[in-house]
Amino acid sequence: MRHVRRCTRTGCTRSAVATLTYAYADLTAVVGPLATYAEPHSYDLCEEHAVRLTVPRGWEVMRHVGDFPSPIPHADDLEALADAVREAARTDPVARTGDAEATTGRRGHLRVVPPTH
Repeated sequence: MRHVRRCTRTGCTRSAVATLTYAYADLTAVVGPLATYAEPHSYDLCEEHAVRLTVPRGWEVMRHVGDFPSPIPHADDLEALADAVREAARTDPVARTGDAEATTGRRGHLRVVPPTH
């Protein structure tokens, strides 16, 4: 599953909602909606830092007009969650009696413990 991108400002733990990109040739900083993918030469910012951004004298800031939308879950995230639920719901048809690992449905470091009746 994809993790939530955080603000790149030092000490900030809020979720990113905007992306800052510099156009050095034009002396411009562009603050727009959060980019689909994290790029190496851009910076993810929370709403507070995106709104309060200042630039050096002689530079210009171009900002997104309006509120910054919260990032929506990616379709791959939802599919991964559905697959995990399906995997957990599967029962082992070849469970052997007395074998603790087979009756608990152990898989790697996770296990499903059957309900006690």
